[in-house]
Amino acid sequence: MCRKIIFYKSKTGNCPVEEFLDSLSGKQAQKVVWVLRLIEEFEVVPSQYFKKMVNTKDLWEVRVSRASNIFRFLCFMDGDQLVVLCHAFQKKTQKTPLPAIRLAEDRKLDYFRRKKK
Repeated sequence: MCRKIIFYKSKTGNCPVEEFLDSLSGKQAQKVVWVLRLIEEFEVVPSQYFKKMVNTKDLWEVRVSRASNIFRFLCFMDGDQLVVLCHAFQKKTQKTPLPAIRLAEDRKLDYFRRKKK
């Protein structure tokens, strides 16, 4: 296995990515799981599925499209192999919304701050 994917949990135990996944249809969720498996199992993942984001604090983007729906999962790396999914949304515009990036960056800071303790 090349990577392991986990979901960010807030201090209070909320898991925003899990809540987003619960809102998807069965077929949409299946496609998400398929893409996440690719990221875990393959050393080199095509950038159409997994790409480092520019102009962010080391965020990565998991890209999933199913029919006419486009989903984005923002994440960060904890070491070389641990991928932490911290935010998810349905994409409706060409650019990733700045508030989504800021939220993911805040969750990354929170994750590492709490991990230190």
